[in-house]
Amino acid sequence: MTTKDLFDRQLAAIAGQDLEALLAQYHDDATVIRFDRVARGPAEIRELFTAYLSAKPQVDEIVSLQVTDDVIFYNAVMTIGGNRVTTYGTLLIRDGRIWRQTAAALPVT
Repeated sequence: MTTKDLFDRQLAAIAGQDLEALLAQYHDDATVIRFDRVARGPAEIRELFTAYLSAKPQVDEIVSLQVTDDVIFYNAVMTIGGNRVTTYGTLLIRDGRIWRQTAAALPVT
């Protein structure tokens, strides 16, 4: 499995609204960092992504993508909760799973 495969699985889990597939991507001691919240560990990350998927996120376009052996850096246009946003984020991979994630979204103007 490559880092790009992990990213493709992430996109598929979001598209399929598949919470369990999404959570399986994350390391047991993962942390997700957003401006509005930091989620640490399985319980907090489950809560975060349960709320996220309830907003029906849809990836409209991957604008930029940089993938190395252990880092994914992305910029995408998405529709979340009916709002179009430009998203930026970083996924740091450890042992084939997401260990650290940063994510930010800005309204499309």
